[in-house]
Amino acid sequence: MSDKVAILGAGLVGSAWAIVFARAGRNVSLFDGEAAQCEQALTRVAENMRELVGFGLIDDAEAALARISIAGSLAEALEGADYAQESVFERADVKTEFYKEIDKVAPADLVIGSSSSGIPASVFTEGLTCAPRCLIAHPINPPYVIPLVEVVPTPWTGDAAVQTCWDFMLEVGMEPVRLTREVDGFIANRLQAALLWEAFRLLEAGIATAEDIDKTISEGLGRRWTFIGPFQTIDLNAPGGLEDYAARLGAGFFEFVKQGEPAEPWSDAVIAKAHGEMRDKLPLKDQPARQAWRDKRLMALAKHFQEVGE
Repeated sequence: MSDKVAILGAGLVGSAWAIVFARAGRNVSLFDGEAAQCEQALTRVAENMRELVGFGLIDDAEAALARISIAGSLAEALEGADYAQESVFERADVKTEFYKEIDKVAPADLVIGSSSSGIPASVFTEGLTCAPRCLIAHPINPPYVIPLVEVVPTPWTGDAAVQTCWDFMLEVGMEPVRLTREVDGFIANRLQAALLWEAFRLLEAGIATAEDIDKTISEGLGRRWTFIGPFQTIDLNAPGGLEDYAARLGAGFFEFVKQGEPAEPWSDAVIAKAHGEMRDKLPLKDQPARQAWRDKRLMALAKHFQEVGE
């Protein structure tokens, strides 16, 4: 592959991808329809790289930053690139129009991964010349400390494009998972949605506060989920493994899962209740500092995993 990677869309997600690719030694060409976004992105990237240095997650921040440049046009960003990561606004019509522009100037061998967090790529690529080389490459933000990326082909994505994206993500230090076909929300957000719906149900029913529901994850289930997933969790929680766990507890789980059906939209009242509890603990003016705290905790966790391995 070429050493050049294009990032299309310089918001929070695009700038985070810039760190991933530049840290891995790639030359990154950054483009955004709003030029000011690119300058802001470089400032954000520099700040985050300095934090990564402190945790030993990047060797030379200055060298990595020097590998990122701003492109004056979409064509300039894509010229000489074999891979592009699209991270424009998460709306189908915006992506559809943007991909039409990409299609006009994309090199013939360019593979394009979209950071879309829930909209399948078939929605905004159908009929384009570049469509067989388009797919989803959805990260969990920020990808420079959370390595998961969901690789989701459209019905017309070529196998070679999927493999190129997969191999590239491994090369830059990501951990790809491959979906066999499109599904709204992919894997991560569908799992997150299921948990969120149950959390809101518990809050709305007055079973517990938002703080205690959060603590159940952060001080309980989430401790295991940082290094093993739900299937491995239950496999290790019964003498005979997953099959034994299902025999012992499957019926009971089904009974209380049924109690939560059918799913209903979050009510205005429960949203207000949850938001109020969050603001009691964290005024909005303090949110940027808390976000920085979160990212530092994630960096420390990433460093831990780097040191202990599997």
